[in-house]
Amino acid sequence: MLKPSEQIEIIKRGSVEVLLEDELLRKLERSYKTNTPLEVKAGFDPTAPDIHLGHTVLLRKIRQFQDLGHEVIFLIGDFTGMIGDPSGKDETRRPMTREEVMKNAQTYKEQVFKVLDPEKTRIRFNSEWLGEMSAMDVLRLGSMQTVARMLERDDFKKRFENHQDITILEFYYPLFQAYDSVFLKADIELGGTDQKFNLLMGRTLQRKMGMEEQVIIMMPLLEGLDGVQKMSKSLGNYIGITEPPGEMFGKIMSISDELMCRYYELLSDMPKEELNSLKKGILQGNIHPMQAKENLALEIVEQYWGRDEALKAKEEFEHVFREKGLPEEIPVFNVKPEMIDERGAWLPRIMKLSGIVGSTAEAIRLIKQGGVTVDGKRWDDPDKTLPRGELIIKAGKRRFLKIIMSQ
Repeated sequence: MLKPSEQIEIIKRGSVEVLLEDELLRKLERSYKTNTPLEVKAGFDPTAPDIHLGHTVLLRKIRQFQDLGHEVIFLIGDFTGMIGDPSGKDETRRPMTREEVMKNAQTYKEQVFKVLDPEKTRIRFNSEWLGEMSAMDVLRLGSMQTVARMLERDDFKKRFENHQDITILEFYYPLFQAYDSVFLKADIELGGTDQKFNLLMGRTLQRKMGMEEQVIIMMPLLEGLDGVQKMSKSLGNYIGITEPPGEMFGKIMSISDELMCRYYELLSDMPKEELNSLKKGILQGNIHPMQAKENLALEIVEQYWGRDEALKAKEEFEHVFREKGLPEEIPVFNVKPEMIDERGAWLPRIMKLSGIVGSTAEAIRLIKQGGVTVDGKRWDDPDKTLPRGELIIKAGKRRFLKIIMSQ
């Protein structure tokens, strides 16, 4: 086990805030002297089925704790997920069903070990204890915090001032999350910056129940491909960790140079000194940003798919985007007679039915922006119909499709 001073430098890299750092050092020193690992908790509500690179900022930090010899509890909030985390929300969320939560939770369990060490991870579900609470237990929990304290929270405060609904159930969300820390006797809890109120509530409840307070480590929210909004599947600016290697590589290559440095810091294993040299080299013009971005894409794809697949993705990217070629494997879509109306085969509809875009509106927008080609020629009229035969459709920079229409 590394010395506490060495551990704390690793833990702090990429984090936004540690509350409180002197407490963390004391816990690490005690752990080091007694050779007793700390209990490190991170909770995830399974509100969506896929894990993306934004989630891995937290997961990678958890993995660092595992590598440092500490115990990690990956907590799946199957109980709290049915309430819905109100953090950052300006309206009441629709509660999820038990079936939805458990389906997503199973996917989380399958994907999380692309980052975490399965031998050093304890997976728990908070329904194990929250689902067993009696009505009186819930009332006692509610008595541990005041409405005034709850309304100090930014999102609740704004909704209250704007006369928007806040349910009592939503007030219970941070209390339930806090009780998770009490039940699990967490020494450390990790979360995003949007979770600060909930994380602090854990410290409050532990203190009120006579326990040593957990240290809070807050990680930044990773910006998505647009470089503005946080990475989110609903915003379409995400990179999923189960996406095909070529798709993942191409998406990383599409980010801005500025965002690239942030991805290096939060998603790569590059040492801090080397990262500082990289930033300086790019700034001074000694390192080409495109080469640095390619190295980043190679490293990230390798993390989830292995070296061979990463190199293959790199070669395909160079072939398609630098040599203007076609990828080795292109999905094929057979256009059935019922997909063709009296006007003929309408490209936006075919694109939607094939899954290359999410809607005909998206296809029309992409065509008008000049982002669609048919057999290498720009298709600039969304109302024009397709000729019969075999055609190669390219939508945007990375999506290819071969469509086959019988004569």
